[in-house]
Amino acid sequence: MTEASHPNRLIHETSPYLRQHAHNPVDWYPWGEEALDLARREGRPILLSIGYSACHWCHVMAHESFEDEATAQLMNALFVNIKVDREERPDLDKIYQTAFHMLHRRAGGWPLTLFLTHDDQTPFVGGTYFPKTPRHGLPAFSDLLQRVDQYYRQHQPELRQQNQALLEALRAETTAPAPTKEGALSDVPLQAARASWIRSFDPEHGGFGGAPKFPHPTSLEQLLRCWVASLQTGTPDHPVENALRLTLQKMALGGLYDQLGGGFYRYSVDAEWQIPHFEKMLYDNGPLLALYAQAWQATQDPLFRRVTEETGAWIMREMQSPEGGYYATLDADSEGEEGKFYLWTQDQVRELLSTEEYTAFAVCYGLEQAPNFENHAWHLRRTAEPTELASRLSVTPEQVEEWLASAQHKLLEARTQRIWPGRDEKILTAWNGLAIRGMAIAGRLLDREEFLNSAWRALDFIRAQLWRDGRLLAVYKDGQARLNAYLDDYAFLIDGILELLQCRWRDGDLEFALALADVLLDQFQDRQSGGFFFTATDHENLIQRPKAAHDDALPAGNGIAAQVLLKLGHLTGRSDYLEAAERTVRWAWPMLEQAPNACSAVLAALEGELNPAWTLVLRGQPDALHIWWERYARSYAPQRLLLAIPTDATVPPGPLAEWRAGAAPVTAYVCTNLECRPPVTTLDALEQELAS
Repeated sequence: MTEASHPNRLIHETSPYLRQHAHNPVDWYPWGEEALDLARREGRPILLSIGYSACHWCHVMAHESFEDEATAQLMNALFVNIKVDREERPDLDKIYQTAFHMLHRRAGGWPLTLFLTHDDQTPFVGGTYFPKTPRHGLPAFSDLLQRVDQYYRQHQPELRQQNQALLEALRAETTAPAPTKEGALSDVPLQAARASWIRSFDPEHGGFGGAPKFPHPTSLEQLLRCWVASLQTGTPDHPVENALRLTLQKMALGGLYDQLGGGFYRYSVDAEWQIPHFEKMLYDNGPLLALYAQAWQATQDPLFRRVTEETGAWIMREMQSPEGGYYATLDADSEGEEGKFYLWTQDQVRELLSTEEYTAFAVCYGLEQAPNFENHAWHLRRTAEPTELASRLSVTPEQVEEWLASAQHKLLEARTQRIWPGRDEKILTAWNGLAIRGMAIAGRLLDREEFLNSAWRALDFIRAQLWRDGRLLAVYKDGQARLNAYLDDYAFLIDGILELLQCRWRDGDLEFALALADVLLDQFQDRQSGGFFFTATDHENLIQRPKAAHDDALPAGNGIAAQVLLKLGHLTGRSDYLEAAERTVRWAWPMLEQAPNACSAVLAALEGELNPAWTLVLRGQPDALHIWWERYARSYAPQRLLLAIPTDATVPPGPLAEWRAGAAPVTAYVCTNLECRPPVTTLDALEQELAS
């Protein structure tokens, strides 16, 4: 790496991504008033570069251009250069990705490279990756810099006119009209989303559409709910079942999944799930963990259980900090090459395994086939099942499984001795909320106490380090918690807490969830149109205050906020929670009509409005309470909230405090659709109550 004689201002940042650029010869600034004021004073446009530490093409552009002295000199002379970690500043990323789409009529990505006006930070042109020399139909980055500078100086009137139109479009995006207050909600968007997914389903390889293929766990969870609901009505939806099962199987058996260490990579570059983009993101693996756990419970497919157990173990082993929180990402690259950490040659595998182990592993994981990666290497994927190999070798499937398990253990142990990909060890509140939810669901459904303990450690860390003076902070790194939290931080964390409360009651956890929900209503709610803004009322002024109903790489914060407020509203009787959830769905209704399959999180909230969640609260002595809890805790019931509260627990004021244990060992309270049934004190009576 070419290093500047002195580090630039990024050396003082905690973000690993920003610090990766601290020794560039580029005079980088973090986003902040110092850089924005300099641009205003000197009239220089802003070069905004947004990326993240696990991004392969971010590294490529940094190496080609940002470490190059000549390119850096041009950047420093012509622009005020601002580098942003999109994981720390998702508000900026959402705004400028949306602006890029409006300007160029195509999706953006990372690195995002935008040029902004010097005085109001409005983008006027940009792209994603630009090469150092012309290729792929793209101009050389240095040529682009000079052309942008010249255009900016010579075409101010046209730019200002364009900027005004862009700003108006950005404002209009957050003020979509909602249906009238009296308009009836219906399941039309749910049916339309189902039809859209079935139309785009790949019947050969699973997934939706062609390459590249993303896992879309929020959409698959919606399909799982749809299928299970069809079973409960006695009319099984076989197309949905087929799409769900095949997609989950193909993802788990293909190269999207780490066949040795567990956990999923970001996406597949091909339609067959063979070769991934190799970064591993916490925000993918938390939701996928929850999805596979629920899919196992609904189908009893042993593959889904294995994937759940291995992914949960990977999160604990490689992504949990000693302090308790979960790290953000593992890089795609090691030793400067994408995927190198995960690749194998036949000779490397053969020298580590016995003859029998190698034979079994080579057949089952594709080493008998042609190399599927460059330099005659293999990225592992499951290409045959043990039963097939057992028949060929005239041995039992159990013997093959034993060889495979031994081979996997040896290869994983050898892989740990390699040079590791970089790990971004910042702890993001929102992503931790997703992982806490996944670990809680997996721990409860699979009876894995260590998963639950891991999730409680993460929750306790966030409460201790990122909850300050009644507000959340968004990121923690190197002992510093910073940046005001966003909508996703609050909504995802409440969701995780509610799942943990269904595993075991802990005094204080529900009060924490209610405090977070109150901040949501106070600081993020759009009281005029419904729904929630992405940033709080006291956030810095930006060119847009994002407010989205559609999912992107993460589920839409508006959808998760509406879901958790519905559950909390039914649990506590708080009408303000229920009204805010309904107003969110009504605000999102035009988007649900236009593109329901892009709004899975809001669709789940719509389901909650149409079929209100039911609450089962058990009060009693711990031993008897656990027996009753075991009876119901491991069933698939996404619309249920189950709480087992010991007699001596501290319960917040409201209906819960009134639901006390009586003389019987356990007293059960069942509530649904804003009404509660008389309490029952025997399991038989509870069974009858639930059946009715």
